[in-house]
Amino acid sequence: MQLAWSPEDEEFRTDLIAFLDEHTPEQMLVGFDFQDVDDERELVPQWLRDWQATLFDHGWMIPGYPSERGGRNCTPVQTLIYLETLASRRLIRSGHFPGYAIVAPSLLEYGNEEQQKLVPAAIRGDTIWCIGMSEPNAGSDLAGLQTRAEVRDDHFVVNGQKVWTSYAMIAQKCFCYVRTDPTLPKHKGISLLIIDVDTPGIDIRPLRHISGTAGFAEVFFTDVIVPRENLVGGLNGGWAITQGSLAHERAGLWVEGVARFEQTIEGLVTLARQQGRAGDPIIRRKIASAYELAASLRALGYKGFASFAQGSSAPEHSYMKMAMSEASKAAFELGMEISGSLAPVTDPVFAASTNRFVHGFFMSFANTIAGGSSEIQRNIIAQRVLGLPRR
Repeated sequence: MQLAWSPEDEEFRTDLIAFLDEHTPEQMLVGFDFQDVDDERELVPQWLRDWQATLFDHGWMIPGYPSERGGRNCTPVQTLIYLETLASRRLIRSGHFPGYAIVAPSLLEYGNEEQQKLVPAAIRGDTIWCIGMSEPNAGSDLAGLQTRAEVRDDHFVVNGQKVWTSYAMIAQKCFCYVRTDPTLPKHKGISLLIIDVDTPGIDIRPLRHISGTAGFAEVFFTDVIVPRENLVGGLNGGWAITQGSLAHERAGLWVEGVARFEQTIEGLVTLARQQGRAGDPIIRRKIASAYELAASLRALGYKGFASFAQGSSAPEHSYMKMAMSEASKAAFELGMEISGSLAPVTDPVFAASTNRFVHGFFMSFANTIAGGSSEIQRNIIAQRVLGLPRR
């Protein structure tokens, strides 16, 4: 057995690195923070849009796709090399993930011929999409959504509310899940509509963080007319698409998640040395445990990726999402512990080495909710992976 990359894979890596060395934006090399954006209209800055377009035009946006969809027909192994290379350099492909990560694969799988024509612009970033899933009473329980779409002869009439809708303030289109038959069980009466955000009757209200930044919005629909041809898949067939959408979102995100976790552990080692606590046996044991967990999660991610690449389900990725958010939260808590009395200090003049951990600590709580809360993930894993009975 030869555990090594093939010559073709090594050539692929060499070409990728050469491209990144030549085209990576300066802003990414020096670091940037979306939380520093004061005006939501600049939530995705022009340089980041240009970067996404450059990736697409050179076949590096989604390498596994054909060239007309921003790829180069690469193998699953090469896709993994691509994702790991970007993660190791802390590079992102896009400032707005819904279009290329959720909308495009969903339309390719479920959309009709006309709807699939929207895919290239979604991947290149020419069209910004938002996803209408969460509602005030249907966040983690997506099947409980109540936004309704009354079916008419040639159109739908949509009424309801979505919340925590990322990029809604700057989006042109919404991938919106609606209830089209309230008489069916809650998982079965859901449909998916493509809604132009400038349609009359849509009211978008930014939700601001305490810092003033608005990364999310709540979206209200009042008698919004949506053409019948904007239905994706079959009527009342939206639940299957939601599962596919989330699977596509998580299929590659675990690579970035593990890489960030490993980078956080490296930061913990540096922080422990700077704070004079590198010899503390308790601190050393906790860092070693985190390192072991990162290695285990990476191996599990490889297993899930292999299944997904072969067209099989990858239940590992449901676990990876929960495990990564919980592990990262614990790592940042450890960073706060190592920092001691400087833990809550954010001024870089006084606590430059601990600054990243206080920000990461507070954000880590949100990460256990975004994309599916840990509580819901545990239920999914128990019932659909382990086969445990409902109680």
